[in-house]
Amino acid sequence: MNKILVIGAMSLALASCTTTERNAVVGGVTGATVGAVVSGKPGGVLAGAAIGATAGVLLGKASKPDHCRYRDRRGRVYIARCP
Repeated sequence: MNKILVIGAMSLALASCTTTERNAVVGGVTGATVGAVVSGKPGGVLAGAAIGATAGVLLGKASKPDHCRYRDRRGRVYIARCP
């Protein structure tokens, strides 16, 4: 039951994130998991999380290279061409 509550809380927290933030979190979690499995040491987990988060952001930005996300005064997010 505790696992379900933790997963639910994480899902709600990610729902309010931007796409770039979500890509970073998913990449970081995936990298940390791979680092834990491969090395089994805390250093491997940290390195995997850092590499995964960076890769998630870079791969996410590569999907729409000529578009940027902006926020207007009211906090609404919109996508337009980058300057």
